[in-house]
Amino acid sequence: MSKRDNLYLVGLMGAGKTTVGRLLAKHYGCDFHDSDHEIEARCGVKIPVIFEIEGEAGFRRREEAAIAELTALSGIVLATGGGAVLSPANRQALHDNGLVIYLRGTPEHLYERTRHDRNRPLLQTANPLEKLRELYRQRDPLYREIADVVVDTGRQSVAGMSRALFDKIDRLRASAGDGNPRTTADPTPLS
Repeated sequence: MSKRDNLYLVGLMGAGKTTVGRLLAKHYGCDFHDSDHEIEARCGVKIPVIFEIEGEAGFRRREEAAIAELTALSGIVLATGGGAVLSPANRQALHDNGLVIYLRGTPEHLYERTRHDRNRPLLQTANPLEKLRELYRQRDPLYREIADVVVDTGRQSVAGMSRALFDKIDRLRASAGDGNPRTTADPTPLS
């Protein structure tokens, strides 16, 4: 396998990157990695503790180091943290080393999925829905910038979305004459 066989999932928290990533890894026989879980394993503490001790800037430095290491691997599926795209170095590493899949969910849908989750430090505010809307406005253009495939997560089951995604990935890989899945500058929507 080569780096071109890597699949990277990006999107806001609660979009389903880890769930879909595990299904993709199983389907393609790849190793699965979750950058947030890797950071927690290295630090020995949960992400909210890292935020509490080092702040978001400290966490982002750790995230950039983890993504640099993970994108150097071949034949993996990687679920990234929602804010990974804030780093230009992360965007470049993801774009250059694999097929990027943006799992796009509306802030309202993501709020329903995350509202009881206390392991999301950025949502520990008086108005988490408004925070999700702010994050969406900030990050959606960055996700789109590097995405090869855009998937709307709110309209279909995980199984149905995964089947359609398998087909889309297979078609992108098959149509790439040089083995590079990037066949167009515009991301391909999948709904």
